[in-house]
Amino acid sequence: MVRNLNHDTFLVIRYVKRRLTVMIDIDGKHEWRDCIDVPGVHLPRGYYFGTSSVTGDLSDNHDIISLKLYQLTVERTPEEEKRDREVFLPVVDNLKLPGMEAPLEPMSGLALFLIVFFSLVALVFAIVIGVIVYNKWQEQSRKHFY
Repeated sequence: MVRNLNHDTFLVIRYVKRRLTVMIDIDGKHEWRDCIDVPGVHLPRGYYFGTSSVTGDLSDNHDIISLKLYQLTVERTPEEEKRDREVFLPVVDNLKLPGMEAPLEPMSGLALFLIVFFSLVALVFAIVIGVIVYNKWQEQSRKHFY
């Protein structure tokens, strides 16, 4: 959407009161359009903000012209202050982040038995087919007259 345009494109990322909002201006009209709006985002404190314009295969040229970072001073209750200090990993309410899945339940005995049984049946079937194909090949190779 931003390739080969004759005007600059802009991106705004806001994080205010546990709400992450991303807005874009790719039409060159200086009008912001919502890209994403995610409430309930809890970010840990003490990390740094970084950015990169590398696209991987370096087929595009993206220039980061400027970054404007603001820290807003807001009044917080002691409960909010304590809750914000306890965040160690980024968390979003009612959303599972990739790589943060719950561990899988172990398989039941019946499921494990069925998997092993059908795997063995498939292995025996493959061996039988292999032997039949090998015998046919041997029979064909004996019929050649030189």
